[in-house]
Amino acid sequence: MGHVIGFSAWSGTGKTTLLEKVIRRMKARGLRVAVVKHDVHGIDPCEDGKDSGRFRAAGADRVALVGPEPGSDPQKRLIEALDALDDADIILVEGFKHAPIPRVGLCRAAAGKPLPEPPENYIAVVTDEAMAANVPRFGWDEDEELTDFLMEQAKDFTHFNAEGRARMVDVGEKAVTARTAVAAGRVLLNRATFDLIRSGGVKKGDVLTVAQVAGIMGAKRTPDIIPMCHPILLDGVDLSLSLDEARLSVEIVATVRTGGRTGAEMDALTAVSVAALTVYDMCKAVQKDMVISDIRLLKKTGGVHGDFERKDE
Repeated sequence: MGHVIGFSAWSGTGKTTLLEKVIRRMKARGLRVAVVKHDVHGIDPCEDGKDSGRFRAAGADRVALVGPEPGSDPQKRLIEALDALDDADIILVEGFKHAPIPRVGLCRAAAGKPLPEPPENYIAVVTDEAMAANVPRFGWDEDEELTDFLMEQAKDFTHFNAEGRARMVDVGEKAVTARTAVAAGRVLLNRATFDLIRSGGVKKGDVLTVAQVAGIMGAKRTPDIIPMCHPILLDGVDLSLSLDEARLSVEIVATVRTGGRTGAEMDALTAVSVAALTVYDMCKAVQKDMVISDIRLLKKTGGVHGDFERKDE
């Protein structure tokens, strides 16, 4: 199956017109383009003035229409439509506002309607309004720039070769940039375990120090654990572990820096995960029901997709 990208917006925003422009630009680059359209009002495939006819006129090789069907699962019907388009290089999905696929969010001031979801849920946003979210933003007349971005996304998200077998994505054409990734997580404890760690009474040794070293080692071994993750030269790994009295938790933060063609997000997340597992291993003799939770990316900088910073921290 080709790469799948959704376009999410409320009715009347202008997504069909934008999709027509993107289809034309992708066809000009020699791609086989398919479109899946969700029509909640019913389908008349013979009406060329409808969106489906406009997509075909713009050059789409195939258009799949998914209409309303009482009692059916829309997500399941989307998957069935995508499966039927397995000969396309790229599949553009119109509608399905909450589908679990990479999506572009669209909103226009004149339409008077916001994005269907928060900006952070999209790989990019097309809007004529100011936006503070750290996601790539395009104007309504920047269809060429949007197409360039989507083509880059397709390369980054496609982990399968022409035979449908797993591959490591080729990042050789990407620019070398300074990159940083910050991840965090926590281990939730009971009072007795928390006090043992704080007092140094755990029989296996200094929990926080050992977990810190383990996390750094985990960052260095990330490509050995995550199958399609690129080995990168780490410029630095900084791991901090602290005790939170209010939560009765070990708080873990990992910062990884590198200069290269791909980011260090996975290395930072692996560092946090390994440190958390080490805390559990060292304390499991006194508590079996510890909880490892909230492992998440806090921040990343560098790279073609721009910077990201989690807003709820």
